Amino acid sequence: MSEPTASPNPNPEQPEAVPPMETIDDSKRQPPRRLPGPTTTMPRPAPIRTRDDIPPGALAAGVVLGILTLLVILKVAIPRGIDWSRHQDWSWATQWADTVTDPVHAYLAAHTAGLPVTASSAYGIWLGVGAASLAWAWLTRAVGARLTFIAHGTATVFMVWSAAPAAGRTVAAGLAALAWTIGSLFALRGLSLQPVINVPPCDRRS
Repeated sequence: MSEPTASPNPNPEQPEAVPPMETIDDSKRQPPRRLPGPTTTMPRPAPIRTRDDIPPGALAAGVVLGILTLLVILKVAIPRGIDWSRHQDWSWATQWADTVTDPVHAYLAAHTAGLPVTASSAYGIWLGVGAASLAWAWLTRAVGARLTFIAHGTATVFMVWSAAPAAGRTVAAGLAALAWTIGSLFALRGLSLQPVINVPPCDRRS
């Protein structure tokens, strides 16, 4: 059975009707042509320089005011702050630190028996990893440093809970968790649970 042949267009001035999509062979289907992009780009506006808009007198006054403020801080504020700190009772801070560090040291001493690492070395590693991860996460906001700090805090709370006296176990673990959350203010700064969606720039076609 032979296929019917298309009849020629009786009116050459009118374009031929486009056949329905289902009658076009797959090999002849082509995506729409993309127009070339613009050959010229709009120039970027010059950046706004606020410093050029400020009068020189105002700049000089700001510099003088900044120097005077710095001198007042060095001459008055810092000496008074040092004198105030000397007359304060800071025993609560040392007791808080001992409440966290003593159970950690006791836990490491009890669970490093038979290991190549000693309890003192493990305690130094614990201190070094905690300080390094806190500083690195605060300065760089690196994901690895933040994960290390989170793991360090979790392990610390667990060791304090395990090695603290039974009567004060909950208080010691709570103080350890509170100390870790205070450190998280610096290590996890800028962290948001809201996902960040990066939208690529639009490709404008003429």
